[in-house]
Amino acid sequence: MSIDSSASAQPSVEFWFDPICPWCWMTSRWVATVAEARGFEVVWHPVSLKIINEGNDVGDHEEGMRQGHRLGRVAVAAGREHPSSVVGELYTALGTAIHPGGRDDFDGLLSDALRAVQLDPALAAAADDEQYDAELRENSAHALKIAGPDVGVPVISVDGVAFFGPVVTPAPQGDQALQLWDGIVAAASVPGFYELKRGRTADPQF
Repeated sequence: MSIDSSASAQPSVEFWFDPICPWCWMTSRWVATVAEARGFEVVWHPVSLKIINEGNDVGDHEEGMRQGHRLGRVAVAAGREHPSSVVGELYTALGTAIHPGGRDDFDGLLSDALRAVQLDPALAAAADDEQYDAELRENSAHALKIAGPDVGVPVISVDGVAFFGPVVTPAPQGDQALQLWDGIVAAASVPGFYELKRGRTADPQF
């Protein structure tokens, strides 16, 4: 079934991501599909699950969060020199390598991702540069402020209305992608609507 590209007024859409999170990755692919079909831009903001989970016992997620934090620094550095669309392209390259690609050689995949989106290879040094942490911390705090406490990623804002999620697998395509988008945005626009949830029964399906 083909995607209906018709749209009303173009929304203002922002997306907060940590490259290491597979659920965030799935949601980002859905949002990218809808953005292409509806013809709107997405402003991409890197955050850090490492920062969000400070003081918590994250168990065997610790190393993944550390690496996600490093990649987030590079996304911040890229965003200082390039438009948000380039940050989105970098996230796509990183996430493709990590999630469907199954790679965990983070320095190698970072170099490959920078090359794939034609960014300066020297940006890789930002991964270990703490000067970018303040912006990652600010982004993370803002995402929690607008979506509410006790959430992670993804956080999406549509015309100033922010929410966590949706958590979905696999990423919807075609008309189903648009139906989910319209339903989520409609629900989020209702004053006082806070949560709709069911238990997950499947792992991320890339």
